[in-house]
Amino acid sequence: MKIIVFGATGNTGRRVLAQGVKMGHEMTAFVRNPEKLYEQQGEHLVQHVKVIVRDIMDPESVYEALSNQEVAIIAAGNAGQGEEFVRIVDNIVSQCEIHPSFPGRVWLIGGAGLLDIPYTDLIGNNLPGFPPMYKNHNRNLERLRQTQLDWSVMCPGTMVDSIEHPAPVRLHVTTETLPVAIPETIKEFSEADMAGYLFSRFQELDVAYEEVANCMLNHIELAGPFKRKRVGLAYRSDIPVC
Repeated sequence: MKIIVFGATGNTGRRVLAQGVKMGHEMTAFVRNPEKLYEQQGEHLVQHVKVIVRDIMDPESVYEALSNQEVAIIAAGNAGQGEEFVRIVDNIVSQCEIHPSFPGRVWLIGGAGLLDIPYTDLIGNNLPGFPPMYKNHNRNLERLRQTQLDWSVMCPGTMVDSIEHPAPVRLHVTTETLPVAIPETIKEFSEADMAGYLFSRFQELDVAYEEVANCMLNHIELAGPFKRKRVGLAYRSDIPVC
């Protein structure tokens, strides 16, 4: 498929780009620094990638870049950028909405704090003690919910280079809810205690960048199981948490 990666030199974007090439997709990198792309990927891989060097905040540049693309992966920006991050996502989503030839498949990078906490009607980002900047992810999610695009939001915990696990542990994928076992008694916690409990378990949400990239690239079809869903990833055994 024809896939454009916005933010293709970031930690996630560069892995999506490289893995997409290995899978045989026609990859396009939307970047502001082509030299960084060449340094990361090497000349051989970049020969198989279309490179667009434009301003991600410019609507016309993004609109033109979407021509002949089937999937857009938004790996640009981060929550710490505040309003700029929200504007980046809004600009790309807006151009996806109005482009006549873009079919509508979009992946956005969010965070685990966007996922529902089992047995409650809460998400982590709204609990006391969570960094206020994480609510920029909430705003991006609400922007997607306003559109008719076929979107998904990847919601990993802390992403790391690689993780070694014993054999019984496997990658667990969820939609909408946290991908770790949570006891039903959590519904009796105060919001402050709930936040403290989740903070104590956050290391369980560490996931390798490559797993995030592969999950998105393995689900780029229209009307797939993750359509208009938040997606969580974690390594788990089948042993429940009591």
